[in-house]
Amino acid sequence: MSIQEKCGVFGVYNHPRAAELTYYGLHALQHRGQESAGIVTSTGDKFHHHRDMGLVTQVFTKETLDALQGEMAIGHVRYSTSGESLLQNAQPLVFRYREGNLAIAHNGNLVNAELERKLLHDQGGIFQTTTDTEVIAHLLARSSREKFEDAAVEVLARIQGAFALLIMTEKKMLIALDRHGLRPLTIGKLHDAYIAASETCALAAVDAKVWREVEPGEWLVIDQNGIQTGRFAPRNKLSLCSFEFVYFARPDSVIHGKSVLATRKDLGRNLAKEHAVNADVVIGVPDSSLPAALGYAEESGIPYEMGLIKNSYVGRSFIEPTQDLRELAVRLKLSAVGDVLEGKRVVLVDDSIIRGTTSRRIVKLIRQAGAREVHVRISSPKVRNPCFYGIDMPTKEELLANKWDEEEAMGHAIGADSLAFLSERGLLDAVDVDLDELPNRCIACFGGAYPTEPSLT
Repeated sequence: MSIQEKCGVFGVYNHPRAAELTYYGLHALQHRGQESAGIVTSTGDKFHHHRDMGLVTQVFTKETLDALQGEMAIGHVRYSTSGESLLQNAQPLVFRYREGNLAIAHNGNLVNAELERKLLHDQGGIFQTTTDTEVIAHLLARSSREKFEDAAVEVLARIQGAFALLIMTEKKMLIALDRHGLRPLTIGKLHDAYIAASETCALAAVDAKVWREVEPGEWLVIDQNGIQTGRFAPRNKLSLCSFEFVYFARPDSVIHGKSVLATRKDLGRNLAKEHAVNADVVIGVPDSSLPAALGYAEESGIPYEMGLIKNSYVGRSFIEPTQDLRELAVRLKLSAVGDVLEGKRVVLVDDSIIRGTTSRRIVKLIRQAGAREVHVRISSPKVRNPCFYGIDMPTKEELLANKWDEEEAMGHAIGADSLAFLSERGLLDAVDVDLDELPNRCIACFGGAYPTEPSLT
């Protein structure tokens, strides 16, 4: 994989250890963003906040968490898909406007952000960051509505694209999901507290019980009077990003009642039904592809083995100016098990191919370990189109599937004996989509049909 996760959001309302719970929740969502992390808390009349570049465990210490007082908090882990990788872009973003303090944590990408930013600039708006999230704050500040929730609903109806949003004032928390439901967002309960999180694995990390998922086009405001709910957009057909099931979400999460782990195994089973091959062993690329490899092995009857081992302690690679150093960088992250691979016909299961560079290096690594044949099987369709909703995807011209149309040519490009991809039907079947109706998963990166208006993408 060469695409990157998006972001993760986590919020707590009415808990005496709100900052601590948010810390653990963000830690569970670390896979969704490793560039920066932040937490904002409220005591009811004052904000406390801390954010920095790095992993959750690097950003927060006991001292910083102790300083984050209050029974309400929102937190964020980020990978930059909109805006540069700078501290000023780390979230939650904190602002001061006429009604007081405002904090925003956003997972997703606004497709009309540039248009709105230009309009705001023309009206005298001054931006402090390069993220699309700041556009939301400017629109809130400029709303003529007196009540916060009325202004928020007005803004939610105006912005377009993907957003799972947590917006906090000193006394209120707003939770909202875009009209297409492109991002997962779930609410849980922990005694008298409400918890909002990008994934259910983060709720489990703080021992919260799942209450319900936020619906597309829905907003909720929680304050001392309880919960208000409403809609800023009509109820549309769900278009959840299919890559949540393929790659992004943690395997122990549940999305719309569907286990991510079980879905990935089903992807592998469908892949084996569609693209069988005579082989001796099935292996997966750690970590996200392992469930699909297990499913492929179970369906095909070919033994599953741990043929690749991932080094969990390798951070980001720095400058890799030569081919030799690039090869070494792969070896730092992955090592091949010679006892498993030597002399074998190997089925290598991966979740996707983007540029093909990483796949080519992994195939070479397996051959160097003594594999006789390497047959690559991908548990998703060909990625042919860029994503505009918060995934760091290469341009259309850079995608391997657009350079080589035939799978035989693509397989040759990555050094494999054969290459095959799961069909769109196989993908949708694994995530329990009614195949007689329009898909309720976003598969734009595969098929090109974007949920938002073409003029916005």
